[in-house]
Amino acid sequence: MSRLTGWWSGRGSAAKVELYTRWSFHFFLVIEIAAIGLVPVADSRYNPLVTPLGLALTLLVCAHAVLNAVLSSRALDWALDRRDRPVRLATAMILLTASGSLAVLALRATGVVDDPSIVAAVVTGLVTFTMGGLVLCARRPRRMLYVVPAAGLATGTAVVAMGIHPGEGLGYAIGITLSGGGLAAACGFSAWLMKIVWELERSRDVQARLAVAEERLRFGRDLHDILGRNLSVIALKSELAVQLARRERPEAVDQMIEVQRIARESQREVRDVVRGYREADLRVELEGARGVLDAAGIDCDVRSPFGSAAGSPGLVLPGEVQSALGWVVRESTTNVLRHGDARRCAIAVREEEGAVLLMVENDGAGKPSGPGGPPGSGLAGLRERLAAVGGTLEAGPGDGGTFRVTARVPVPRTEVTG
Repeated sequence: MSRLTGWWSGRGSAAKVELYTRWSFHFFLVIEIAAIGLVPVADSRYNPLVTPLGLALTLLVCAHAVLNAVLSSRALDWALDRRDRPVRLATAMILLTASGSLAVLALRATGVVDDPSIVAAVVTGLVTFTMGGLVLCARRPRRMLYVVPAAGLATGTAVVAMGIHPGEGLGYAIGITLSGGGLAAACGFSAWLMKIVWELERSRDVQARLAVAEERLRFGRDLHDILGRNLSVIALKSELAVQLARRERPEAVDQMIEVQRIARESQREVRDVVRGYREADLRVELEGARGVLDAAGIDCDVRSPFGSAAGSPGLVLPGEVQSALGWVVRESTTNVLRHGDARRCAIAVREEEGAVLLMVENDGAGKPSGPGGPPGSGLAGLRERLAAVGGTLEAGPGDGGTFRVTARVPVPRTEVTG
């Protein structure tokens, strides 16, 4: 029992639906044989165990049921794009159904089989179950609908052509249309449902892969933001320490101590990125930008409504907004150090028309991605961060040969008083 439940529970939802659908169609084989192939048994004159004619009718129904089961299985594979459309099997099915039905109707017309109920059961059953298999081979619902009336009309016409009473022909047409229509609708819906379930399963897998890819992009973006500026500062301070050491200046030790501190800070931030808990603080980033740019010999002017000490009056922003703007300050500072030849840099944060505006402007000739280069991945990451809080980012030439980065985030203003 445990093997049986494990065999079932180990399958996915789509695989379970497919297995149920396939076995439902396979069960049609048993239904067709039981409902049609055993009809002659009710009349001793056509009992397949006694008369060759009854045996022939039963064998015809059994062969038809087996072929229809194979056709349905191949058609389901085609519906799931696993194999080509079973055109040959469908053609063989049509030929077997047509020839078998015409032969049985000929026996009825010549009086060899004088029981109209047996002929009606066999012919109607053959044509009805054939429509179930043929519907699975059609892609469009409109073509599926054409199969039913076409089969009913063709059977009714054949009955009248055999010289049988037109009333019986009309009865065949109506019976096949009604019974075949129900079976065709059930088969077509089952195949469509199975295909939709598999598409949903594939969509779920794609969504999972996209989530993994998005997390990888976030991880790479955060590493770029962290290591970009910190490595630039380390390189700058190391070069300064080398020059001071050559001049035998004691300040070289202080610069290397600062390099050591930044390296340790970078290690901590990388660990925070791995844990996924890292956020940038706008106040810290503004002070850090001022210190880094001053150390690089770039005159940095920072203007912000944030108080210089805890508890002083200033503009209070939500944590996610502060984090997004803090990343803008960090990335812009990195770009000034790495790509520009700036002598002055101005960073301003202010409230403007219900939004917080952050502007970083420098007089360096370079652009964030380098002169003439493609847009940098850092700016693309900043736009994603700002978009998450409803903000926008603009980067381009400013007045007087400067380069300006402007971030705007809509946010209500809250004052903090000491």
